[in-house]
Amino acid sequence: MSAPDPLGELRDAVLDAAGAVSGGEHGPPVPPTLEQPKRAGLGDYSTNAGMLLAPALGAPPREIAERVGHELATRLGPALDRTEVAGPGFLNLFLSDRWHRRAVATMLAASDRFGAGGAESPERILVEFVSANPTGPLVAASGRHAAYGDALARILAFHGHAVMSEYYFNDAGSQIRLLGESVHARALGAQLPQGGYEGGYITELAGEIPDAADADAADLAARAVDLLFASIKATLDRYGVRFERFFSERVLHEGSPSAVERALAQLIEGGHAYRSEGALWLRTTTFGDDKDRVLERSNGEPTYLAADVAYLLNKRDRGFERQINPVGADHHGYAVRLKAAFSALGGDPETIELPLLQFVHLIEGTQKAAMSKRRGEFVTLDELLDEIGVDATRFFMLQRSHDRTLDLDLELARRESAENPVYYVQYAHARIASMLDRAGADRVAAAQAGVDDWGVGELHVAERALVKTLAAFPEEVAEAAERRAPHRITTYALELAQVFTAFYRDCRVVGATPVAVESFRIALSVTTKHTIASALSLLGVSAPEMM
Repeated sequence: MSAPDPLGELRDAVLDAAGAVSGGEHGPPVPPTLEQPKRAGLGDYSTNAGMLLAPALGAPPREIAERVGHELATRLGPALDRTEVAGPGFLNLFLSDRWHRRAVATMLAASDRFGAGGAESPERILVEFVSANPTGPLVAASGRHAAYGDALARILAFHGHAVMSEYYFNDAGSQIRLLGESVHARALGAQLPQGGYEGGYITELAGEIPDAADADAADLAARAVDLLFASIKATLDRYGVRFERFFSERVLHEGSPSAVERALAQLIEGGHAYRSEGALWLRTTTFGDDKDRVLERSNGEPTYLAADVAYLLNKRDRGFERQINPVGADHHGYAVRLKAAFSALGGDPETIELPLLQFVHLIEGTQKAAMSKRRGEFVTLDELLDEIGVDATRFFMLQRSHDRTLDLDLELARRESAENPVYYVQYAHARIASMLDRAGADRVAAAQAGVDDWGVGELHVAERALVKTLAAFPEEVAEAAERRAPHRITTYALELAQVFTAFYRDCRVVGATPVAVESFRIALSVTTKHTIASALSLLGVSAPEMM
């Protein structure tokens, strides 16, 4: 269930007014916009309803906009000060101080649930992310995948979906055998196998496993995987990323017939898989791929794709209506294959989503850190957390859209100043906490309870700006959820902190006169504190009470 939303209610009023003007028969082809004008003096919000309705109604857009304005005045009453028609037919809305004060009362009553709910069609969604092969420690680049997947799961759940987060544990296949052989070689002091894993961590593993020199490679692989995965879990826990389930790939290969064998049999029975040159192929070209893909090699060994097909079925059988699996930018072609496989299994390919995450560059001065696990040249996520902390790492990893390369400036991330965005946002929250502490718990409680006593005097422009920024939060959450775009929340949190800082500079809060003004500003500050904390929580970043 969605929390009350002042801006959403205003948008509904615009839709109703447009519907009344059109007579319900010639509604606009798309919903009218409702946006804050970029220039001052053009109202609090502006809508293009008149221009959208004009073609169907056969009247000038400005005339239609006037009619929409009259309908809005009827619906909004004292909440609307006036409307003005501008340009080719925009309708500018000038909202009263009453609307702004009532908006704060609504947001305040919702508390930390403000912005929650709102999903029109809630779904059961599984978000599977990170899923790094347990052949080495988590590298810093994995921090982007972990932050993105975790934040997306939080946002989707806050928006009203039923969400489970899962880590697909690749504990089977050739890379695991190669890990065991690499550890064995290091234990013997011998040369690594071709394509083996380098790096000091392999030598450390050999030293941690008793009798490593005498064990066979398969046993060493299993023991090395246990050690590495325990380390991965510890790093993720430190990073604030907790999964409801860790799913072992090995499970898909167990039993007779195994999940993999059942999935392949279903594809063969449906005519979507065939044998050629001793291998089993999936007809992915039927579904838009550039060539068919191997499911089972000529030696009988299943490919990664075969296990992933079985995993797709497993997730569907568990009742998930949508599967979201953020992957690296180098997996673009793999997204096509998975969608093709799911289509071949009778599923809707649009319910399989693979957001492509671009690369991360750690910048120290003019230098970029290397990121190759196989060569042993990498910065671990733990090392990055040691350098800049959990909050800065998560916020910076989420600052840019996931489909853009991220340059993480370590020097900026360490800085405790307004130039550091996460510090700036957290400082705004701590500043509000300190201010409310000075006011005293009783005064804060009385200010929140005295909603009917706030209506004194004209609101300051900074107060109105802060109210409108707060009111935008539910739509930002909705956009972040629907576009799979957590970076929208980092942008919003920074903007809210900036608008609050301007309000704090221009409007005295504690000690303001008359008392009604102080009460409203205290309530406005409490609402801002709640909203900053909610935004940071969606990002997995702490909201400190003091700094």
